Amino acid sequence: MLRGTFTRRGALSAAAGVVGAGVTVRLADAATPHASHQHGGVPAATVDPEVNGFDPSVILRDFDRGKTRKLAGGRTLREWEIVASDKDIEVIPGVRYAAWTYNGRVPGPTLRAREGDLLRIRFINAGTHPHTIHFHGIHSAVMDGTPGVGPGEIEVGKEFTYEFEARPAGLHLYHCHAMPLATHIAKGLYGTFIIDPPEGRAAADELVMVQNAFDTDFDDDNEVYAVNTVAFHFMHEPVRVRRDELVRIYLVNIVELDPINSFHVHGNFFHRYPTGTSAEPTEYTDTVIQGQGQRDVLELRFPSTGLYMFHAHKTEFAALGWMGFFEVAE
Repeated sequence: MLRGTFTRRGALSAAAGVVGAGVTVRLADAATPHASHQHGGVPAATVDPEVNGFDPSVILRDFDRGKTRKLAGGRTLREWEIVASDKDIEVIPGVRYAAWTYNGRVPGPTLRAREGDLLRIRFINAGTHPHTIHFHGIHSAVMDGTPGVGPGEIEVGKEFTYEFEARPAGLHLYHCHAMPLATHIAKGLYGTFIIDPPEGRAAADELVMVQNAFDTDFDDDNEVYAVNTVAFHFMHEPVRVRRDELVRIYLVNIVELDPINSFHVHGNFFHRYPTGTSAEPTEYTDTVIQGQGQRDVLELRFPSTGLYMFHAHKTEFAALGWMGFFEVAE
């Protein structure tokens, strides 16, 4: 476990240290200040994806539609297998975190279906604590993944199959609902769950951005903030999009220990569709505020090429890793 001097206020100082299992791990000494909305330093490089076994840039466009087959009557059945397991991940260069994962990554796989599909998720608990999967959406109580209801918590070494109809269309999420709930979410057991409307959505470059954070010294205060887990990743690996192409962002806030989070894009405005359940946007803006578990579908086009920053408009969160760039090309 990480403990000691890696505090929120000193997290991104080049001199900050972390004590883990008796070994001191230091942040990148070559951290360089960036003329932005932050007060700390941006590490000289991002985490090598091979270290974690997943890449935040790949997660952006990685949609898992499951194994599909047609049932009698023409209905589509989608099936997945999700395994909960413990895994050390690196959330900023030199800083490792003892995470709990779905399918070995944080966030877990982005599950995608169409409204009306029958969904079947085989859940296997290969971790060291009881876990569940609680899906946001409409389903029966027995499929809710809640302690004391139906199968309740799935014990270590056990499994359970969740089955329900995909509804309503929109942007949802799933997460562990075992107790203590805050711990199971903070440790990394969550993912995005998209249900497309029957008629689909307009063609777009679609991006999944999961806002998350990590309490690396276990003092109930986050030290690292990110999109798709690795702090500052998109400063080094900008999100590449094309000029004038429709960009659709599936924005999910699953930050534990903080009451709100936010998303701000520079040099542009977006249409906001709260929870993605309506075909009509509620506002045209450049900043959105989200509570934990809140999500929004955002749509925008970039009329000019260049680098455009995005970040939390809570300045402290940006300084602690929640910032990046869109790189707009012809």
